Amino acid sequence: MTAFERRTRRVQSRLDAVGADALALTPGRDWYYLTGVDAEQSDRLQLLVVPADGDPTLVVPTLEAASVREAWVDDVRTWDDDEGPWPVLDPLLDALAPSRLLLADRMWTQYALGVRERLPDADVGLASEVLSPLRRVKDGRELDALRAAGNAADATMRDVRALGADAVGMTEAELADYVEERLEAHGGTGVAFETIVAAGPNGADPHHASGDRVIGAGDPVVLDFGTRVDAYPSDQTRTVVFDGEPSEAFRRVHDVVREAQSRAVAAVEPGVSAGAVDRAAREVIEDAGYGDEFVHRTGHGVGLDVHEAPDIVAGNETKLEPGTVFSVEPGVYLPDRFGVRIEDLVVVTADDGAERLNHTDRRWRV
Repeated sequence: MTAFERRTRRVQSRLDAVGADALALTPGRDWYYLTGVDAEQSDRLQLLVVPADGDPTLVVPTLEAASVREAWVDDVRTWDDDEGPWPVLDPLLDALAPSRLLLADRMWTQYALGVRERLPDADVGLASEVLSPLRRVKDGRELDALRAAGNAADATMRDVRALGADAVGMTEAELADYVEERLEAHGGTGVAFETIVAAGPNGADPHHASGDRVIGAGDPVVLDFGTRVDAYPSDQTRTVVFDGEPSEAFRRVHDVVREAQSRAVAAVEPGVSAGAVDRAAREVIEDAGYGDEFVHRTGHGVGLDVHEAPDIVAGNETKLEPGTVFSVEPGVYLPDRFGVRIEDLVVVTADDGAERLNHTDRRWRV
């Protein structure tokens, strides 16, 4: 049995537990999680239908049939452009006759409405009700991919640090291009998200788009980047100074953020709430007088999506389980001056509490 089939069978058990008769997924991360097929939604409907009992079915356009052959699902039903998908899909839905159906959270509205019109008496919910708890806990295959992606990010950060004074005079965009080239060189596939290189006052914008600002001596530079390995991403942030001496204020803030990040990682262990990890980081920053300048959650779950459950945020009482992977990324942002963020991914472990997936130097001096 493949990992994808095992996941699908666990989904079926959860469907029964929540009183749902079936779920229907269009291409996306959940589709990949259950099939191993990487596809995108398009104007031609593709649907994975998973009943609570029995085998799943793939409904795809004839011209996409070859692309799903790698899936473990045997029942593949195709449709042609001249008739559309409904003559194939309607008998399947009629046979299921679900009283409760879960649909992909990000299904295009036109498809969701089409299903809804054909099942007017069914209670319709979201597939994340059953998939989110399963995706939150990673299996061995997923953890291997996340570690490999983390290694590619680590190796890239070491290359970036090795630039030293040579980085002075580069633009943010030029350094971002260098980061992306090194991620590929170290085994990554593309970027997991838009690379952030934010120099000087631009670092005060947590989601700054790398631009034409030239990196100067003494400039704090926030670097936030990641790549993918076997579809799973890395996500690492460091704040460094390539040459010269930064302000005393920057040194102080960097020390505070580094301590906050360390405290939060130390707080991670099975059974601790996601909100408690946020609290561990936030207390350090608040006690130092920068609470108002920490403007985002401490972290977010990471898996097939760079941002997924659980949010590491105040009030989230979700209990951490072994195999859960998330970022720990406290930051302080002083407008028109600089920003500091330090981020690692961690996996919750039964024995040690937390395993860091990033291991490069967290200090500012290169």
